[in-house]
Amino acid sequence: MSQVSLSHYMGRLEKVETSRALGKVIQIVGLLVEGSGPGLPVGAVCQVEPLHGGEPVPVEIVGFRDARVLFMPLGQARGISPGSTIRAVSSQATARVGSSMLGRILDGMGQPLDGGGPLDELVTRPLYAEPLNPLSRPIITQVMDVGVRAINGLFTIGKGQRMGIFSGSGVGKSTLLSMMARHTRADVTVVALVGERGREVKEFVERVLGPEGLARSVVVAATSDQPPLVRLRGAFLATTIAEHFRDQGMDVLLLMDSMTRFAMAQREVGLSVGEPPATKGYTPSVFALMPRLLERAGATEKGSITGFYTVLVEGDDMADPVSDAARGLLDGHIVLSRRMASQNIYPSIDVLASKSRVMIEIVQPEHQQAAGEFTSLAAAYEESADLIQVGAYVRGSDARVDRAVELRPKILGYLRQGVREGITYEAAVTALQDDVLSAAAAAPGPPRPAAAPPRPAAPGARPAAPRRA
Repeated sequence: MSQVSLSHYMGRLEKVETSRALGKVIQIVGLLVEGSGPGLPVGAVCQVEPLHGGEPVPVEIVGFRDARVLFMPLGQARGISPGSTIRAVSSQATARVGSSMLGRILDGMGQPLDGGGPLDELVTRPLYAEPLNPLSRPIITQVMDVGVRAINGLFTIGKGQRMGIFSGSGVGKSTLLSMMARHTRADVTVVALVGERGREVKEFVERVLGPEGLARSVVVAATSDQPPLVRLRGAFLATTIAEHFRDQGMDVLLLMDSMTRFAMAQREVGLSVGEPPATKGYTPSVFALMPRLLERAGATEKGSITGFYTVLVEGDDMADPVSDAARGLLDGHIVLSRRMASQNIYPSIDVLASKSRVMIEIVQPEHQQAAGEFTSLAAAYEESADLIQVGAYVRGSDARVDRAVELRPKILGYLRQGVREGITYEAAVTALQDDVLSAAAAAPGPPRPAAAPPRPAAPGARPAAPRRA
């Protein structure tokens, strides 16, 4: 008797949503829908059926006030009116993920945006899963090659590390993300575009990411016109997809642009439900939600998620509340400099302001020493940059500055890299040790001053005794 595979039918059954009557809409204020009918927890998904027909509107429970349930729509709230029926769909938010998502572009709800047909062979995972157990995280020991020379050589990243990219607008953070997505040696890349302009999504995919980058990537785009909950879900969906591939034993590179707009979306939700605004209007839930997202990245015994999260620094102010919180949660930061971008140095990485906290644990001592010497030369130049630029610096005043000036073209050449140029980790280390530091060792120092002539002996003084051999 032949056996029948039920996997296809089980997958279809998982897509069937059962619902039951929950309550009625009482009022709508701004982004908030208030209704009756307790019984489901925060995060549960429901749908509102318009009184006069039309498509049901998906909503999510975001809180409670007295005997009322507070919902926020996951789409346009057209047709919702007092008295509309609310039906429960799921007691928790879930996501359908699978390997068929590779090469696809999805919205914040996980639906295809690219017209490439439906996704198949998907499994259901909780959208708001718990972060990893701290004791189940292996110590980071392996290098993640991201294909960018300055990062590979000076701020080496480990598999499972979480890094922030801090920059103002127009300094090249999206371009840096695309370089990593295109040239990384990770098995899979997951890109989350949270709160981006709609025009930028297609530009990022076609011009920046390119066909070769998209082929092994999944792009989740929750644009700025979407409701705040959809933007939040886009970030969590991308993380859930990355977890799926990690559990299959893969090394995943997770790129999220941007953490700041993720925080702004949660600020909208928090203010709508009545949370008190704190610094710059950010509510307490913003700083509670950030670690719940960031801590889900990392390594396990099966695979790893290496995360890069961009942080938009408003007015180049590194003391922004989101920037402060992110720096404390992440395992390092890459700071992009507007001054270097104005000099056409891309990627415009500020060497002195950037840091990888795990680099010292995963690279050889010779590599660490070479990176430290590179940073020292860059610091020596910056300390005297004003004098050098106006021609007031006198060669020979400081041997360290002399070498920094001599090697300035090589230092800038090491930092520069074309968008379509991929540099492996091994090549980056070799260039750092052989090209830059070998030249530093060979660079001549300032000429030593001649020895002073002996002073004449004072009248009546005894002649000096000859020195013993």
